[in-house]
Amino acid sequence: MASDPFRLFDEWFAEARANEPNDPGAMALATVDADGRPSVRIVLLKAHGPDGFVFYTNQLSRKGEELANNPRAALLLLWKSLRRQVRVEGSVSIVSNEQADAYFASRSRDSQLGAWASDQSRPLDSRGTFEQRFEDMKTKFENKDVPRPPHWGGFSVAPEKIEFWSDRPHRLHERHLFTRGPDGNWTEGLLYP
Repeated sequence: MASDPFRLFDEWFAEARANEPNDPGAMALATVDADGRPSVRIVLLKAHGPDGFVFYTNQLSRKGEELANNPRAALLLLWKSLRRQVRVEGSVSIVSNEQADAYFASRSRDSQLGAWASDQSRPLDSRGTFEQRFEDMKTKFENKDVPRPPHWGGFSVAPEKIEFWSDRPHRLHERHLFTRGPDGNWTEGLLYP
């Protein structure tokens, strides 16, 4: 494999972008609530590197609240067309306002308006209510730039462990685990499948 998990991730992610038919950046995000009950959902990888794997969301959503209470998470990227997956575990921090502003500005206008219209993870009485809120945001920001909502931002998962899994015949899969030591250096080992 490689002694640098980020270089290996870059190679695998480039192959996934070239071959995976739908959302190669889709990743499962696992968090836990205050009682330790796990929750998992799909988010989109928007940046990655040695400092972390970044995604954006409403910080008042269920996942945002769970990460505020317990800033640790696990991620899983599955590329079925390549028969590979990558697992990441680590601590979570909020990205800078500048980084969140820059990403928010790159989103489509309708996605920006949707961030204002949605009370993500909160009960909704009807689809019509949400659609009306979206129309209200269109009117509110007509002929104006849409600013980033104060409750919307990014999270970065700083990896402590990264596992690269490859499918092999007869379920003799290959698993490489990279673990970050206290000195910040990475060690690599194999796991039984």
